[in-house]
Amino acid sequence: MTAAKIIDVAFRGTLGQFALDAAFTVPATGITALFGPSGCGKTTVLRCIAGLHRFDDGFCAIGGDIWQDRGGFLPAHKRPVGYVFQEASLFPHLSVRRNLLFGAPRGAATGREFDEAIDLLGIAGLLDRSPRNLSGGERQRVAVGRALLSKPELLLMDEPLSALDRQTKDEILPFLERLHASLSLPVIYVSHDIAEVERLADNLVLMQAGRIVASGSFNDVSGNPALPLALTKEAAVSLDAVVKGYDAKYGLATLEVDGGRFMVPMPPATAGSRRRLTIAASNVSLAREPPHATTILNILPAVILSATPAGEYETVVVLALGPDGAGSRLLARITRRSCDDLGLAQGTRVHAQIKGVALAPA
Repeated sequence: MTAAKIIDVAFRGTLGQFALDAAFTVPATGITALFGPSGCGKTTVLRCIAGLHRFDDGFCAIGGDIWQDRGGFLPAHKRPVGYVFQEASLFPHLSVRRNLLFGAPRGAATGREFDEAIDLLGIAGLLDRSPRNLSGGERQRVAVGRALLSKPELLLMDEPLSALDRQTKDEILPFLERLHASLSLPVIYVSHDIAEVERLADNLVLMQAGRIVASGSFNDVSGNPALPLALTKEAAVSLDAVVKGYDAKYGLATLEVDGGRFMVPMPPATAGSRRRLTIAASNVSLAREPPHATTILNILPAVILSATPAGEYETVVVLALGPDGAGSRLLARITRRSCDDLGLAQGTRVHAQIKGVALAPA
């Protein structure tokens, strides 16, 4: 990666009894999730990037522009970032429109960016309302719009859904996915909810106790059995797929990923459009021979890359799709007995039976 296309940060210091020693480099594109348990330092890293906290031992370069090094520190008000906090923090005495325009460049109210932002976030009907009369999901969409209209070069989101219930999270996630698909703006997204990360993240920075455990593409980090995520009960992979066709009779779309195709029930979709699939390890079973007379629609050839014990009774298997094992990776969580009975090991050719595919809403 060239300097113009990366986010490169390193912060070291203490806050009271908490010690932070965190450094990572990720592409300055898409959504990078900072993921880890509460109290591991995710928000501290985000505040350092925003310039809201300064460690003397720190470095921050975004897209080739150095915001902090030993020679200087760019203050927070001069950093071109949009910041979305856990709480929307809207001004109660201002309308939604005036909240959106607070801090935006002059003339933004009549600019194309304003129209695009309210369309992407679905808030055109809220502009004249008071924040007091908005739901939690609506307030957060307005907060995201306000951050976007400040014309940032980097969007920072600090657990923006943590204060919302599951139903409201499900309401706002599709809007975040629309932003992901429509904007070239890089995003750093803090969360301790793996379901959010699976739906949104391109890159993953895994944190624990103030340190970086791993960083890289989401599937490389989440599918690495040497790291803790792949061995959890909730382990999953997310695959970006292209719609190749649609069977109107049965309501099934054919979605292509590297190394295979899936059939997924969904509303009609345009060929060539892109969708994200999430496949939990617990929804993948394995067979040595092609299964017959089964209700499972998605049975794909694959090659085992590794098989790692997960606890006392189970094994996590990393698969690569395709008869030659050159395609996308999947995880399968199976019993150790099944692994032994079938003689599953690195290099074994198998048929992956995918019992369930979660499809991110359009």
